[in-house]
Amino acid sequence: MVITHILQWADYLVIAVMLMISIGIGIYYRFTGGKQKTIEEYFSANRSMSILPVGIALMVSFMSAITLLGVSAENYVYGTQFVVINLSYLLCTPIVCYGFLPVFYQLQGTSVYEYLEKRFGGSTRVLASFALWIQLLLYSGIVLYAPAIAFETTTGLSKTASILIVGLACAFYSSIGGIKAVLITDVFQAFLMFASLLLVIFTASSAAGGFGEIWNIAERGGRIEFDNFSIDPTTRHSWWSLIIGGGCTFLSLYAVNQVQVQRLLTVRSLKSARAALWINWPILTALSIITCFSGLAIYSKYHDCDPIKDQKIKFDMLMPYYVMNNMSEYPGLPGLFIAGIFSAGLSTISAALNSLSAMTLEDYIKPLYSMKTGNEMSPKYCLVLSKVLAFLIGLASILLAFLAHYLGGILQASLTIFGVVGGPLLGLFTLGMLCESANQRGAITGFSAALAFLLWIAFGGPRPNAPRLPTSTVNCNPLVSINETLAAMMQTFAVNQNVAAPGIGTETEEGRYFYLYRISYLWYAPLGALITLILGWLASQVSKCFCNEEEMYVNPNLFFPCIAARIRRRMQKDIDIQGIPGSIYAKKYSFSLNDPAIKLKNSTNI
Repeated sequence: MVITHILQWADYLVIAVMLMISIGIGIYYRFTGGKQKTIEEYFSANRSMSILPVGIALMVSFMSAITLLGVSAENYVYGTQFVVINLSYLLCTPIVCYGFLPVFYQLQGTSVYEYLEKRFGGSTRVLASFALWIQLLLYSGIVLYAPAIAFETTTGLSKTASILIVGLACAFYSSIGGIKAVLITDVFQAFLMFASLLLVIFTASSAAGGFGEIWNIAERGGRIEFDNFSIDPTTRHSWWSLIIGGGCTFLSLYAVNQVQVQRLLTVRSLKSARAALWINWPILTALSIITCFSGLAIYSKYHDCDPIKDQKIKFDMLMPYYVMNNMSEYPGLPGLFIAGIFSAGLSTISAALNSLSAMTLEDYIKPLYSMKTGNEMSPKYCLVLSKVLAFLIGLASILLAFLAHYLGGILQASLTIFGVVGGPLLGLFTLGMLCESANQRGAITGFSAALAFLLWIAFGGPRPNAPRLPTSTVNCNPLVSINETLAAMMQTFAVNQNVAAPGIGTETEEGRYFYLYRISYLWYAPLGALITLILGWLASQVSKCFCNEEEMYVNPNLFFPCIAARIRRRMQKDIDIQGIPGSIYAKKYSFSLNDPAIKLKNSTNI
């Protein structure tokens, strides 16, 4: 691609100010308040955060640069069907609030995988934690790669320089400022994300003649679609795949993901955590809808001269290409857009670095240290190690960013990673919180089988390319206009005569590819969760039959509230019938009945 416009000094100034503010927030929280002197403050802000910044941060870490670049290009190329996914977010928010969140809030662990150790055992914790560790690290690389595309497209600056600038700045302020710096920086960066999208929409509206004309052009181009109710799993986007698949992806990220759960645990109470999650939904939906409309706004500009089809740019470079070709005459505006792209990347990566540091320390280093020395690691050493880990993981994300371009479109690549790892993880936690009879053998069997299956169908091949909606280059140059007209006439004649036109095979596209490779990426998450649940439960029953395991009560605090209430009623009935349990009867309990959280009326007498 030939760079026709470059950033001016005012644009670089805006970008520099954004980076300095982000770094300054990290420095501020390093030297104020508790000065990040304890692990509790570094990873959970001493449970002192307000609802609003947490609600905004939940949205920012979920959407990020993937939204600004990927979703806008999605609507430009494939149409508006993707916007239906926002309904799944609304439907699944109460499931997180009243199902998963009370369990984690009761546990109050730094790592969400402490739950799996208490419910199943240490092996399950390590396996699941490692899977998410890889997922977050890969995702950080993709998110870091997205701003690099913006810089390369708009200024000609190499991806190497872009990745290093964003990655090192993020690693620095995340490592020194802790979770407080990450959350407050997210709020600042959220405003820049909205500003970037609104810039695109208003400039396109002004050029097209209003918002209505943008919609009319998109409608004439076949971009307006909300009525795809196909039940075919190979349909890329339909109501079923977006509601079910999008919902499972949302749950895997908000209900059982270290990043989001850790943020929800920074507020004072369970009620506050639920409020933060409900605040997140309208902000998340607003950003998603605005991003979708920005894709239509860009289409109104390029509907008759598609730069992708004209081979000027790649799929994910669309929005920054539009910005530089339509805003360069206004110094500072392209810089504000680039700052928004950078902010989107910084917010997600900083959240991932803090969470990966927490997981590495809690799930691997501290247990290994205790196993080797027989002592617990000192709090001071833990704090220093946490900051070093955050910075080192940031460097690892930079290395992975250079490999991200092999993954294809960034939106589909990110959601594929979410589905492949997030689906089995969602199934694993759901198995633990839903099924009393599930055990560690069953959990590991179900999770491993689901993960292996999804890795196969997600990355196996060959696989077909998703069919794109038609675009035109008739106004790019006259020669292309003539060629396109001739090609369209030949294809129309071929269809009417029931023969194959040159370059068009008679065999259907679907028939040439293995069925599982054609399944929409949105079905990966529900498939992974379902396989983990079913196989996990079946394997648990089989292992109990062959291993003669003794039936035991499990701590009700480890289950969904409705399941926990049933367990408590049954336990209370046993206690009422048999009185104070003797030493033999007490073996049925894998936890202390003296725990006041069990809330049995006779528990204080046991």
